[in-house]
Amino acid sequence: MLIKDTIERKLQILQHEFLEVINESDNHNVPPGSESHFKVTVVSNAFQGKMLIARHRMVNEILADELAHSIHALVLHTMTMEEWFKKGGKPHESPPCLGGSASENT
Repeated sequence: MLIKDTIERKLQILQHEFLEVINESDNHNVPPGSESHFKVTVVSNAFQGKMLIARHRMVNEILADELAHSIHALVLHTMTMEEWFKKGGKPHESPPCLGGSASENT
């Protein structure tokens, strides 16, 4: 099973109104076909009254195994329905990767 599919399946627990999981690995310095960099936009009333850090912790807890073993980078956009409508009902665009690798930083 693809990691993207696993993320989508696991986040069902949030009873979301909107969920988008994008594998952004191809925008980074990783081998073709990698599943290591993801952007997740999830709109759920489960986030109502929770600060941003609490929302991210909720998602991180749900995806703990993937974060420990498979996912290198996870960008989260967590909103309530009200916040989603205020933002125009569309996901954020990711900035371009600046590139680089561990070998370039030494």
